[in-house]
Amino acid sequence: MLYNILDKIKSPADVARCSLEELTALAGSIRNIIIDTCAKNGGHLAPSLGTVDLTLALYSIFNPEQDKIIWDVGHQAYAHKILTGRRDRFATLRTKGGITGFPKMAESACDAFGVGRASTSISAAVGMAIERDMLKQNHKVIAIIGDGAFTGGEAYEGLNYAGNAGKNIIVILNDNEMSIDKNVGAMAEYLARIRIDPQYNRVKKDIREFIHGIPYIGKTLWKAGDSLKDGVYAALTPGSLFEFLGYTYVGPIDGHNIAFMKEVFAKAKDLDGPVLIHVRTTKGKGYDFAESEPDKYHGVGKFDRSTGELIKKAGAAPSYTEIFSNALIELAEKNPRISAITAAMPSGTGLKKFAKVYPDRFFDVGIAEEHAMTMAAGMAAAGGKPVIALYSTFAQRAYDQIVHDVCLQKLPVTICLDRGGLVGADGPTHHGVFDYSYLRHIPNMVVMAPKDENELRNMLYTAIEYNGPIAVRYPRGSATGVPVDAGFKKLEIGRGEILSSEGKQIVLLAVGSMVKHSIKAAEILRQSNIYTTVVNMRFIKPLDTALLEGLAGEAELVVTLEENALAGGFGSAVVEYLSDAGINTRVMRLGIKDSFIEQGSCPELLALCGLTPQQIADDIVKKYGEL
Repeated sequence: MLYNILDKIKSPADVARCSLEELTALAGSIRNIIIDTCAKNGGHLAPSLGTVDLTLALYSIFNPEQDKIIWDVGHQAYAHKILTGRRDRFATLRTKGGITGFPKMAESACDAFGVGRASTSISAAVGMAIERDMLKQNHKVIAIIGDGAFTGGEAYEGLNYAGNAGKNIIVILNDNEMSIDKNVGAMAEYLARIRIDPQYNRVKKDIREFIHGIPYIGKTLWKAGDSLKDGVYAALTPGSLFEFLGYTYVGPIDGHNIAFMKEVFAKAKDLDGPVLIHVRTTKGKGYDFAESEPDKYHGVGKFDRSTGELIKKAGAAPSYTEIFSNALIELAEKNPRISAITAAMPSGTGLKKFAKVYPDRFFDVGIAEEHAMTMAAGMAAAGGKPVIALYSTFAQRAYDQIVHDVCLQKLPVTICLDRGGLVGADGPTHHGVFDYSYLRHIPNMVVMAPKDENELRNMLYTAIEYNGPIAVRYPRGSATGVPVDAGFKKLEIGRGEILSSEGKQIVLLAVGSMVKHSIKAAEILRQSNIYTTVVNMRFIKPLDTALLEGLAGEAELVVTLEENALAGGFGSAVVEYLSDAGINTRVMRLGIKDSFIEQGSCPELLALCGLTPQQIADDIVKKYGEL
């Protein structure tokens, strides 16, 4: 398929020279590229399709090579990438060595700020505006934030500060779920036109100055009129909340009307102080399947463009997420105090199914991990059994709440960390490789990771039965494929299991996803007549110290294996304990070294980190030969 209209776009500045007819054709071409690429590579399809027209209108007025344009989260920035010099490489989206799925400063000068988290854009924009003003520069600073990201507390912190500081920034609120305002149509467009008219703003200023200038009573009259003025204003004006925060509010406007958006952006460009432009868009615009099911096509794997059907691996085992979901529903049937909490990820964490079965016991708090964690603490303090499911990488945002609100008070909150370890194409912003490290040093916390489906079920049961803070960490994607046992078994806290014991000289201590790799590495070593003991430690904290002392005391080499950062992780815990116990056995730690890991498929990234079974076996042979 050819995208001829794109041939004339050599830089973002070329967009401004396009006619409306050309911009409309350009929108269609960009959508085709996005759909074709996501069909082959997967990606954030629906949100990026929804912002194509917005991006074209924006870049008709602003130039990302000069102005600072920040795309919150980055889910909606594919058109931005195509228009800023990455069209020829767009087919490499989210692949190893290709362009990333999110804006990244090192990838393009047009990526003003690296993203991958929700609700950060306004705070970053304020910081850039402060530096611009200090340097007496005059470029524009623009934050594009979705209504979903507006549920995050950081967005309001940035919004409040920017309004109070009066900085010249433009915030574009991309509303695609009717979550803020339903006032669309002719009246809203009329209000928008009036609000951005320079004469309207001059009149407001003149009236204020006139009343203030009345001798003796001017300021008193202005203050006396505030309550009446504010009440009438709030009743008649969409977005009055933003006006009260210090913004000039414009909208809501049609986010697919390129001509009108250009007019709005051009006039907003010359307004003083912070401006908030409320734009309504349709998620998945231009692709019927994505428009009808935007949640399904938000972050999507490979699919058939003609049918919209997702392409799944034949015979793949159920995912760990699915195993968790089914187990929690089973447990909730027997225990009415169990409830489930997530932060805007009911589908991703598997809780959407739980919500259908137990709607009164399911709570989606939006993109607000801090609130979710403290809410869970409050429920636990009142006698509940809350289970909070978050992606590992997003749980980092609730670190202080885990420390202060959960662990300090020894509350029975079960924290389920999905996407633990390397997650693949979403790259370094989403890899969950720090959770062992940021959880295990917190007093009162228990941390465990399952080797397979049944162990996940049993760990979830153990966690809910445990009277204190406890975390279960499991990986993205398919589980191991073992048959799922009926019922549940309570595990003893801090007890591992020996899986094979063929030789005492080399001991492999593995947790979570690395257990299966350790078993395969041991099989490879056996072929070279090197015999090992393989242990599923299960618990990162507390360690099975009795088992550890017994094995390490006789071993010549202890190997720790984890899909987590080596700094402060499981291997560090083992080394610390052996050192404190005076056991001088040589230890080799295998895991994620001190660097952010790029994007790619999970097998590619495991190889990059040296964590495939063959690489593990080779490293052990080399290390053992040096002893």
